Amino acid sequence: MKRFILIIVMIMALSSSALAGEITFGAGVGLKDVLNELAASFVRNNPSIKITKNYAASGVLAKQIDSGAPTDIVFVANVKWMDYMKEKKHVDAGTVRPFAYNTLVFVGKGKPVISRIEELTKLEKIAIGSPKSVPAGEYAMEAISKTGIDKQLDKNLVMARDVRECLMYAERGEVNGAFVYRTDALLSKTVNVWFTVPQKLYSRVVYLSALTVSGAKNQDAVKFFAFLRSAEARAIVLKHGFEAW
Repeated sequence: MKRFILIIVMIMALSSSALAGEITFGAGVGLKDVLNELAASFVRNNPSIKITKNYAASGVLAKQIDSGAPTDIVFVANVKWMDYMKEKKHVDAGTVRPFAYNTLVFVGKGKPVISRIEELTKLEKIAIGSPKSVPAGEYAMEAISKTGIDKQLDKNLVMARDVRECLMYAERGEVNGAFVYRTDALLSKTVNVWFTVPQKLYSRVVYLSALTVSGAKNQDAVKFFAFLRSAEARAIVLKHGFEAW
């Protein structure tokens, strides 16, 4: 009898494990709040599915996937890193699509000391995401270069690991100001937007999403990826200050 009960318990445990789904996604740090809410909304309607989240700069995520980090869905903040992952055959190229759009702004504490990108030369310390791995930093450097002040600012730039670290430096007053996305600026109660970087100076900020090759075989990941295109998901994206697809 005991043996029979043990077998039943084992069968139930295995059945429960089989029914429980798991999704792992990797995304840029700037998407943390909106994706946390989207994931929570999805799980409320799909309680048997567990979502594991990994937030890091797009370049860091790409390298993690290079090293075999399990990932079903990726969200990156520029075309370059998605192209890299397509080239490496990490993602299912047919699933690549825009998730949201954003705008680059410059923030600082208190009333604006400067109001145009050309006036950055008046500041001593400027936080910027490392252009080698942080898309926000790439966009900022593109704008600085097109403005023709890159050489003048060479010693004034303070490199950060991601856009949230840039915001933190500005909030603590460790720098005069920082380049961040508009959505990040909206989260802060400490800094103000001093100016919006003219769109003509940098490529449009687009967050691309895609199923990885393994994720395309995970039905739960496919289901969540489809949910991201729903009216409910779109409302959440807009609520967090992003422009929707």
